[in-house]
Amino acid sequence: MTARLASRADPHMEENMTDLLHEIHIAPSILSADFSRLGDEVEAVLNAGARVVHVDVMDGHFVPNITIGPLIVAALQPLVHGAGALIDVHLMIEHPERYVDAFAAAGANVITVHQEACVHLHRVLMQIREAGAAAGVALNPATPIETLAEVREHCDLVEIMSVNPGFGGQRFIETSLDKVERARAFLPDAVALELDGGVTALNAGTLVAAGANLLVAGSSVFGGRDIGEQYAALAQAAGEAV
Repeated sequence: MTARLASRADPHMEENMTDLLHEIHIAPSILSADFSRLGDEVEAVLNAGARVVHVDVMDGHFVPNITIGPLIVAALQPLVHGAGALIDVHLMIEHPERYVDAFAAAGANVITVHQEACVHLHRVLMQIREAGAAAGVALNPATPIETLAEVREHCDLVEIMSVNPGFGGQRFIETSLDKVERARAFLPDAVALELDGGVTALNAGTLVAAGANLLVAGSSVFGGRDIGEQYAALAQAAGEAV
């Protein structure tokens, strides 16, 4: 990986952080967490084994919802990095280049921007890497993987949206499975492949078998009574595909 993954907790964790992006992991999305107990719930998934924590940032323009900013990332950074885990920030916002440096400074290890939101995508990817984070590109369900032909050598992660971005708890778009297979064949081996939306214990193994190594899961982790058990069930289902 070209980018240096930022780690404010321990600079010696850099190699471990790079490895995490290319291993198979469930990435719990805090969008579905109880924000009145956010620290406790993130700690619960970390204790259950989570090593990638997904942070969905929405601006009410690119997507209809509004969520959180760098302050939440900064607040979670000691907890997440202290557990040897990554903070994976997904910017579902217009003009993401305006906020890259702030999220990197707050502790983001991965910053993903939307192809549809970036007029100068190559420039933004370079900006993310220069800020010390891994550079990711997300694609909406209707956006073909082939639109990344000119930047696939310049990103560290590609995030396939298997729901329309903006809200948690949506159903998986079935055609996304074929898109994951095509994406894995299209992208360099060094590029991590993340799938975001509608992930459950029923489809996690199939998605990993198709080529995704990071599965973002929100309500299927935080929606049950026992967060640790929910996470463990998803991790087991994903791991069985290996």
